[in-house]
Amino acid sequence: MPVLIKVTQNKNDQTAAFGKWYGRVVSTKTMSYQELCKHMSEHNSVYGEDVCLGVANKLQSCMLEQLLEGKKVQFGELGTFYLSVKSTGANKEEDFNLGVNINGLFLCFAPSRTDVNNLSSKMLKKKAAFMNVKDLVESKAKSSGASSSSGSLTPDPPTGEGSQSSTPHLTISRSGSGTSSVTAGGNAVTSGAEIAQGTEVAISVTPAEGQTPTATLNGNSITLTENDGIYTGTFTMPSTNATLVINSGGSGGGVDQN
Repeated sequence: MPVLIKVTQNKNDQTAAFGKWYGRVVSTKTMSYQELCKHMSEHNSVYGEDVCLGVANKLQSCMLEQLLEGKKVQFGELGTFYLSVKSTGANKEEDFNLGVNINGLFLCFAPSRTDVNNLSSKMLKKKAAFMNVKDLVESKAKSSGASSSSGSLTPDPPTGEGSQSSTPHLTISRSGSGTSSVTAGGNAVTSGAEIAQGTEVAISVTPAEGQTPTATLNGNSITLTENDGIYTGTFTMPSTNATLVINSGGSGGGVDQN
């Protein structure tokens, strides 16, 4: 199966990209940790699922242990895991307090750029094959002898924008020089993600210094509450596609911490 791409139109009239069409990756599913270990055991392996799961659990715990000891951890030829912090500035070096000025610790990943396995953006693109979701839907319709517009076809990825029968999508637009994150059910949400109707979505914003952030959903203001310099708020996902706009204050593009 190639990488599935869905072409969508930017409908946020507050951005320079309004009206333009962009491609985004559509995932057919999220493979669970257990499913990955089961796949490993069945993928030309002499080890059973329980052995693969045990090794993966040990690898995971050891990697986290080493990261928290201040080390970078190379994960084979995929790349390297490392930690980074977000902090607020202090006027003087002696005024910087590790407990107060450090606001967050983030797990980061840098893809390999070696000759053996170069996973930079351009090289990764060369390794992948792409297919437009629309073409996949049409090909399934033809093979089943039904029209793609008849409603009888239910592809794995989402179909039409704003469709009431499919899971709605959340488009996230960020501005400002602060940072923000969006989560649902404790999991990070990225722009274009499918979120079931009625799901509570949480927003966390660390604004640019001296700024007050704002957030809107489909043009309607979301109340953000400040605590120790971090602003948080929630909203309930509507039944149709929605656009979340977060302005963390200051100039420049925001940093997506998802």
